Amino acid sequence: MSDHPTETGGPTRQRLIDVAIELFKRHSVAGTSLQMISDELGLTKSAIYHHFRTRDELLSAVMEPVVHEVAALVEAAEAHRGPHARADHMLVGYAAIAASNRELLPLLTGDPGVTGLLRARAEWREVVERQMALLAGVEPGLGGQVRAAVLMSGIASAAGLDYGDIPEEALREKLIAAGRRTLGLRRPQGRDARADS
Repeated sequence: MSDHPTETGGPTRQRLIDVAIELFKRHSVAGTSLQMISDELGLTKSAIYHHFRTRDELLSAVMEPVVHEVAALVEAAEAHRGPHARADHMLVGYAAIAASNRELLPLLTGDPGVTGLLRARAEWREVVERQMALLAGVEPGLGGQVRAAVLMSGIASAAGLDYGDIPEEALREKLIAAGRRTLGLRRPQGRDARADS
């Protein structure tokens, strides 16, 4: 094994992240060690440690772009007036994130190692809580919370299934339609309808 760059450009941070995602999908986060990642890349563990000292640091690097995207979406949704408009904006954006991250989002929402990290980082936990509140706002109490949880996990899981060559846009539209049924939302009319088409 080598710590030196390979013919394809070396042990870059992004290459480590890409390989980690593949191994996380195959073995779960808890079932993937830094040693497994280094073996997959043909590197020593010290080459991995140059970029990530722990599996949680690597997992954070995997999750961070999606969490930031969701955080920006939450902020935009909170600017809308009324619980239905806020929930619909959150749904449309979350479906778009899921459709464009088909392989990653199911991992980030269904693996216990990821859930633990989300709970451990206060700023990430707050993003998820705000997202849930926006979606649950369509129905007060436990009913809204259950709908929000079903929507979030359902969209993430559905996005990760193998639909063949379905285009991202078509998947996004189907996720939005199913999400609106789950939350009891109608498709916005007029100017707002164009924003999610």
